[in-house]
Amino acid sequence: MLKIWGRTTSSNVQKVLWACAEMNIPYERIDAGLQFGRNKDPDYLALNPNGLVPTIEDGKVVIWESNTILRYLAATRGFEKLHPKDPAERSHVERWMDWQLSVLGPPMAILLMGYYRTPPERRDAAALEAAHTRAVAAWKILEDQLKDGKPYVAGRDLTLADISLGMFVHRWYSYPVERPSMPHLKGWYDRLATRPPYKTHIMIPVS
Repeated sequence: MLKIWGRTTSSNVQKVLWACAEMNIPYERIDAGLQFGRNKDPDYLALNPNGLVPTIEDGKVVIWESNTILRYLAATRGFEKLHPKDPAERSHVERWMDWQLSVLGPPMAILLMGYYRTPPERRDAAALEAAHTRAVAAWKILEDQLKDGKPYVAGRDLTLADISLGMFVHRWYSYPVERPSMPHLKGWYDRLATRPPYKTHIMIPVS
């Protein structure tokens, strides 16, 4: 059985849990990271030298980095709809997965650390404002992508692009920040919220 190391409140673990639910993949999950520890223990570092979560063990195969895990699971479990084999179609999915890592993720992480893991008296207001500005600019890019009736990020079907980005949109609508009106983004969030796996694994309190 697939083994997943990581706590359920980790954004990157949530991606993997959501994907497993969409693909009906059974798994065993082991709490690791933050209050659970274990991710700095020698046996865990032997699996993932970064000491981060998630890490998966699929038999003798060990994989870390959440978006790589998503690709692996779709490929090995036969879910081409989530990750198309056609190179052109696949590029539309993978560019948004890469964009999540390079553009959207960094400012969203700063907002998380500032508002949820730093006492109010120690927050860096300037850093939070700069991160908010960058996050708004990133979400506007996705707002434009979702125009013209696209129900999902890469087109008409749910793909790994939605899974890599979708957990962040829940956080965006949860963070204590000002949000400019983005009707297409909100519509996408509302569509994701109708999916039982999204409700179970993503729509939980941010911490």
